[in-house]
This record gives sequence, structure tokens and C-alpha cells, in this order.
Amino acid sequence: MVWTGTWVAERLGVELIGDEELPALLGLALRRNPKRAHLLVSGVLGKHVPQRPSVVHGSGLDLGRRVRALLGDEEAARSVVLGYAETATALGHAVADGLGLAPYLHSTRRPVDGVARAGGFEESHSHATSHLLLPEDPKLLAGDGPLVLVDDEFSTGNTVLNTVRALHERYPRDRYVVVALVDMRSAADLGRLDAFAAEMGARVDLISGAAGTVRLPEGVLEKGRALVAAHEAPYEPAAAPAHGPTAVRVALDWPEGLPDGGRHGFTPDHRERLETALPALADRVGQALDGARRPLVLGFEELMYAPLRLGTALEDAGHDVRYSTTTRSPVLAVDDPGYAIRTRLVFPAHDDPADGPGERYAYNVAGAGFDAVVLVVDSTADTPALHAPDGLIAQLAAHIPRVVLAVVPSYTPTAAPYSPYDATPQVTEAPERSSMLPEPLRGPAFSSYAPEEVGWLLQDLSDVELEAPTEEREEAIQSGGAHYAESLPVEYQPSGRYQELFHAALETSAARIALAVGTVTETVLAERPGRRPVLVSLARAGTPVGVLMRRWAQARHGLDLPHYAVSIVRGRGIDANALRWIAAHHEPADVVFVDGWTGKGAITRELADAVKEFEATEGITGFDPEIAVLADPGSCVRTYGTREDFLIPSACLNSTVSGLISRTVLRADLVGPDDYHGGKFYRELAGADVSNDFLDAVAARFDEVGAAVDTDVKELLAADRTPTWEGWAAVERISEECGIHDVNLVKPGVGETTRVLLRRVPWKILARRGADADLAHVRLLAEQRGVPVELVDELPYSCVGLIHPQYTRGATGVDGKAVVSQ
Repeated sequence: MVWTGTWVAERLGVELIGDEELPALLGLALRRNPKRAHLLVSGVLGKHVPQRPSVVHGSGLDLGRRVRALLGDEEAARSVVLGYAETATALGHAVADGLGLAPYLHSTRRPVDGVARAGGFEESHSHATSHLLLPEDPKLLAGDGPLVLVDDEFSTGNTVLNTVRALHERYPRDRYVVVALVDMRSAADLGRLDAFAAEMGARVDLISGAAGTVRLPEGVLEKGRALVAAHEAPYEPAAAPAHGPTAVRVALDWPEGLPDGGRHGFTPDHRERLETALPALADRVGQALDGARRPLVLGFEELMYAPLRLGTALEDAGHDVRYSTTTRSPVLAVDDPGYAIRTRLVFPAHDDPADGPGERYAYNVAGAGFDAVVLVVDSTADTPALHAPDGLIAQLAAHIPRVVLAVVPSYTPTAAPYSPYDATPQVTEAPERSSMLPEPLRGPAFSSYAPEEVGWLLQDLSDVELEAPTEEREEAIQSGGAHYAESLPVEYQPSGRYQELFHAALETSAARIALAVGTVTETVLAERPGRRPVLVSLARAGTPVGVLMRRWAQARHGLDLPHYAVSIVRGRGIDANALRWIAAHHEPADVVFVDGWTGKGAITRELADAVKEFEATEGITGFDPEIAVLADPGSCVRTYGTREDFLIPSACLNSTVSGLISRTVLRADLVGPDDYHGGKFYRELAGADVSNDFLDAVAARFDEVGAAVDTDVKELLAADRTPTWEGWAAVERISEECGIHDVNLVKPGVGETTRVLLRRVPWKILARRGADADLAHVRLLAEQRGVPVELVDELPYSCVGLIHPQYTRGATGVDGKAVVSQ
């Protein structure tokens, strides 16, 4: 028998390594995905590949029995099983069946009016919308017994571990069990579960049906994209029968009040009622099959368990039946025995989904030799779209002689829920929006900073090729109206001479920076008496400053300040999902936004507008859009360490002085509406990393500047710190005097000038006469790029970088897009 992963493996060089039974359990297919081109296709899940219902149900039953043996009957009776929509809803149900004593709940992508949300989470790079938790009994997740989480595949484990972490914060418990059909963790991920358990202070066990990993060759993403592009033809739906799309409707006589699945909870009592009713339900369906010899029971997205159990009952009655379900997931179909997805039916969504209309799919149904199909949907999905000429029933009728429609009533929770823990009905308010966004990324897995120094509210795009040469980026932005945040500049690799300048500058300026760090930190603390600020740095320039402020507060006051890094993009605003996560874990009024320095104040204005929009959209208030900065030469903010424009060594380099993290990325095909903005971790640059050298050198000078900090803060708090926006006025003047007539091509200050030389196409540098001490690295970079440096008087900054008007295609305006000079 040909392994259904052969086609992909031969063309991409992918290897499946692990237990002997893996090839029988998993095939391979391709999909469009920026992080993983291949798709592991289970042969026993009942989602993409039709399988005997007894095999699908039995796989979950076996895992559930293993969980019961692990926990023992007493703990099993106190447990709750949680499955993931859409793929693992039936698997989780079957695990609960095997466990036998526990209620079951699965996440859902369908909001239900009148049902409070007990939580939810976002799945990175999912093809679908957010997951919600909607138990009929709000106390279902609030017990202290073991929580059993069930998914089809445990790969990196991010989704499951993030869910556990978020639930643990609200409903702490001592034990978790993670269950998966296959454990496909890489060697790098194997230790994460133990580390996670230690971090949580809870026991976390893993049970799987088989284990292995996928070995991917270099360049597999690019090869996968090319392969998909070469084989993905436009889909043309088959013509419906001449008599039009029709289906024989069977009256199931579903037991009154019995849930159609685990969306709102499914108790052991519900399970007993269903088992009792199944033979009669299957008999009605069997009669409607009218002698069909090889029927398929086809479920509908999350509605997997009820169709599966109808299938097992038909199988028990002697039918040669198979089972699978429709899905949201778009996958390439290739008619080859060595490929897991042979055929694909495409049809419009027919349940009025919350995230809007879209395509849905049924795989390996057409051409599989079925002479009848029993389509099982809930009443919410029995809509005109289902019966339309291009709808699912028409697509099935074009390939299969007999279509039987069985509609299960959509369960509506009652006002007085049954609770396995407490018979007293209670109503609990739950957050309107999900609080279960992924946890912050931390070092050493993401960034070279210590994990306690900063949590990055970003998604890891380290495996995505985003860099392009400077001129190429400028051309792309100009020709297509592309946004600067859609790509990354090639990381500058400093010469030996430049590195020497960096270390020399650090040695001479460390005390000056320490003074500014202490001043801005003490100002922040003085402005919030009795409160513990939450530092939120604007990645990436603000992040080293945030780490230093955190270190000062710890060294001087014994305060352990939370610190997170978030993305803000000119013209696109701040990452709203990151703010949502912060608001779910901290008081917004405690948040202090932190940046490295101000130039002309564009980000200051951007943040104010973004916070205003966030409050209006999300209904979450309390964030103060004021930014605390190390240096404010543009006089744009009230809270600062100094208003002098001097060399901050963290501006001299890119990722190698910022925890090896890239500038942030915001691109539609990589960052969905429920994703954090992206960033890359340049692990390969570890040999050149000076991030912690910079931090340690500055922190070592804290003690010697303590008295000066106290004096400066006292004077600052008594002074008028109202922003004058002097820098903006200077930029407008320089723009006119130099004949540029575009403020967006003028980058003021040492930090911004350095960025121009490292990332952009510079025209010339204006240097203030007498400021040479802070400009050695600027002069070296200018020399390396052949850029003239002109000395000028009466400049409010030490220097100003001018982007070449010839390359206005690379100059970006306040909306982040290319602008044209006059």
C-alpha cells in the first residue's frame, strides 16, 4: 500500500520520523501557510479522510481509558475534558467517553446569544476566527480537579500551553493532562512541557497515540509555495443533476433537551441518554439509505460527534459505512495515491458564520465510490445557502447518487444550568472579548534577554524570509504603495572598526545613560505614588530602555515591575491584540509606555491616536498615551530622562543591541486580525550580540549616579515640562531650507540619523558644530556609504539625517506609505 505522504515527501524532501505506526496514521498534504507549507493529515480523525466510524471513535476511547488509568477513578470523576474546535471536537468527546466519569466541553467559533463567555483564545495563523468557551454552566471550568485538554496533534504545543496558562490564571488547579493522537514535537520543543509545568507549579502529563517528528529540509517553505502555485487550479464546481439539488430529509426524532455536542457542555448523564437513543436514530437513517451498499456519514465543521455516533450505530447495524466532516481549512487536492487529499468539494458557508461568508470544503468525498451520503448538520446550518445551486447539497448530488439530510436541533442553553459541582444555578459574567491570547514570548526561546526582563507580545516569524536590500525595499514601497512594515531591511553587520566605536561610546556614555535611566524611572514612580507601574516598551528601540528602567526600580526600590514589548507601526497604530492581553492581566491605568528617544514626535502622535481608537473600538479605557523616553530632544513628551540629543549606544546597532529581535512586521498574509504583530529572532547573530553587554555596562553605573538622579528628579518635578514641539518646528524649517519640502524625509537626532544610515538611502547628514563627541559612529557610517556630513550652527539636535529626494519612493509619510516630494 502506498503511503499517502509519498507525493509531498518526494517533492519537498520531507521525512516522517518516529513510531512504526505513524505512516498508517498520518499522510501529508500542502496548504498555503507562511509558517508551515505541509499539513499532517490524520487517517483516524474523521476530518479530511473518510474512515470507519468505529476506528475514529475507538482511537479516542483508547486515549480516554489511558487517561482514566493515569488519574484513577476518584480523580477522573473530578476532571473536565476540553477539546479544540473544529478538528478535535469529536476526538475530545471520544476521550471523555473513554474516561467515562467526566463532563466534556469543546471550544467553538460560533457566538451564541445569551451565553456568557467563560474565556477563549486565539490560534496563531489559523484559517478561522477566535475560539470561544461557552459552557452552559459557568462553573464547569472552575473546579479544582484535573483538566484534560484534547487536540489531534501536539506539535510545538503553543496553543495548548497558552490555553492552560490562561485558564490556570483564572481557575488554578494542580493537574493537567494533554492528550493528542500524535506527539510531533521537535527535539527543540521536547523540554518545554516540563519547564512549563515547573513554571505553573502544577503537574502536566502528556498522553499520545503515537510519537514522532517531521524533518524539514532547508528552503521547504519556498518549495512548498511553488508546488502549491503549480498545482492549484481554479475550482470549478460540478454541475448539479438536471432535476436540481435535492436531498431526502430524514426525521431523526432527536431526544428533547439533549445537546447536539459539547459546545455548551456534555455530561455523563447526556452520554447515557444518547447511547439509549442511538439504535432508533440509526434505524431511521438506515431506512432512508434505501439499500445503499457503501454510505458516507458527513458531519459539519464542529458538529462531529453526533454524526460520528450515528455512524457507529449504523456500523453496529451492519452497514459498510465511512465517516468524515466538512471543514474550514483550505488544502491543495492532488489525485495521486501517494497524496492524502485526492479530491476537494468547495461550497459557501451555510451557517451565517460570525466572521462572515467564506468557502468551506469536503475532502476525499467525490470519486471515493460512495453510493449514498448522510449529511448531518445542526438546525442553525439548515439554511437556504445549504440548498442553493452552488451549495453543499448540490455539490454532493453531483457526485453521489443519493443524498440524505439529517438535521440535529441546535442546543440552546437553559437559564438554570445543571452543574456537576453545584446544583444551585448561578449566572457568572464573563469577558466579552477573549482573554486567552498567546502568552508573551520570552528568552532564551525568543530574544537573548533573560525571560524575566521582558515578555514580547509578538508572534514569532523567525522562519519567514522578510529581508530585502535597501534599494529593493524602496522600489517595492514606491511601485506598489507597500507599507514599510511589510518587509525588513537586511541586518547591518558592523565592521571591526565600527564595533570598536560602539564599545568606546558605551564606555564613555554609560554613566550619562544611567543618569537618564534613573531620572525617567524615578519620575515615573513619583507620578504614580503607591502604584506599581507596568512598563510597556515600544519594540524595539524602547525595549532596552524598558529593561534598564526595570533594573533601576529593582536595584533602587526592590520593585519587580512587569515589562512587555509591543509593536506600534506608523500609519497602522499600536497592536490592539497586545493591548487586549495587557488589559486582561493588568490595570490599564498602571501602564507606562516606554520608548528610546523622540525625533520629531511622529510616534508620540501615533500612540495618542491609536489609544483613542482602541478605547472607542474595544470599550477598554484607562491607558495613558503619554510616552516615557530616555531622551526627548524634540520636546515632545513630559516624562524623560534628558532633553539633550546625545549618543545612546543602543541606537548604534540593530538587533544585536536589542535582544537579537528584528523591527516589527505587519503584513496581511502573516498577521491576521487576531494575531499579534510579528518579529524575528536572529539566533544566528548570537556571536555578535552585545545586548546584555549594553545593559550590564549601564546598570553597573547606577550607584554612582544615584545622588545626581535625586537632584535632577526634584528639579524636573518642580519644572514646567509641557512639550514645546521645538523639534517639529526645526524639522519643518530644515525641510524648506534644504529644498526638500517634505518633513518625512528629515530624520532628526542621533538615533534617527543612525537609522537613516543603517536602513535607508541617505542624502546627507547635518551635524551641529561642536557635537563631534557623539557623532563618531555617524561619521564612520557616512564614510562607508559615501554620504557627506555638513557642519551647521543653531541646530537643536546633534545631527539630522536627510533621506535622498531621489529615493522618495523609500521615504514614508505619516501613513507609512511612499510620499512624493514637491
